[in-house]
Amino acid sequence: MEDVPEPSPGPGEVLVQVGAASICHSDIRVYRGQKHARPGVIPGHEIAGTVAALGPEVTDLRAGDRVVVYPIIACARCFFCRSGQRHRCPERRTLGYDEHGGLAEYLLAPASLVSLGHLLPVPVDLSLQRACLTEPLACVLNSLEACGMAVGRSLAIIGAGPMGLYHLLLARSMGAGPIIVSEPDEGRAEVARSLGATAAIAPREHDLPAAVLEHTDGLGADAAVVTAGLPEVLAQSLACVRRQGVVNLFAGFPPGTSVPFDPNLVHYGELRLTGTQNAAPEQYRRVLQVLPHLPRVDAVTTHRFPLAEAAEAYAVRLRNEGLKSTVVVMEEAP
Repeated sequence: MEDVPEPSPGPGEVLVQVGAASICHSDIRVYRGQKHARPGVIPGHEIAGTVAALGPEVTDLRAGDRVVVYPIIACARCFFCRSGQRHRCPERRTLGYDEHGGLAEYLLAPASLVSLGHLLPVPVDLSLQRACLTEPLACVLNSLEACGMAVGRSLAIIGAGPMGLYHLLLARSMGAGPIIVSEPDEGRAEVARSLGATAAIAPREHDLPAAVLEHTDGLGADAAVVTAGLPEVLAQSLACVRRQGVVNLFAGFPPGTSVPFDPNLVHYGELRLTGTQNAAPEQYRRVLQVLPHLPRVDAVTTHRFPLAEAAEAYAVRLRNEGLKSTVVVMEEAP
């Protein structure tokens, strides 16, 4: 922790007083040297707060507005930006990696971010502590939509960490089921059961593909999502889905990872192997509408720290204690 000058917004910029910022596993990967961030950058990209001050030329926001930050600065001109997929912009810069993020008392939102409309309004019935989960839940929505999740669709989730549990909760809210979770840690498996998993299987003790077949009338899951970046789970996930099923690699893997698998499983099974990373602005907006009605996501946040103890939010994740950690920078009035 260190003191830095309090920023003042210039033309087109917005000063956001941070309410809460949650810790992502990718933040931990940066700490471990597995993912790049600019040296000296303030981390944090899962951010909710209140507009504190407006720079000249900002006309569509007011001081006191509660906002969630879509943390991507995109060019707005390329193929991906024109099609609404700003998270795929080849020139994108991301708060917390390339520009200062939200693990601070204040975030100075750059004019290039503000002009894109990337400060999104928070519904009146949504707390900032839950609103800061918009970013991970939007990533999950992108994942589930890539898998074609809908009412009655079956799903296998590999890993019951925070992102696996968010997949479970959001898929259930979309009407998906049955949902089978693979998780070796019994504590996390029990959380998955309490949050609505049809079954939570210890993959080192039980045959996961066989369990998926049992719960899907011998068909296999419509989709499987890998939320743990472990190379050995790819072959297992391919064995969990039905013919013409989908396997989505949601988790990031260590640099240089190489995974052998039988391509005939994909060919003869007509499987679709894909990946998702981050989400589009429209998916953030839709998540903001559903979050007030998903109170059970609060159960995934097991640790909350004041800003002065933000380093401990990293430490508990490095020790693999609990699930999600959030840094509460400014408490809201009840």
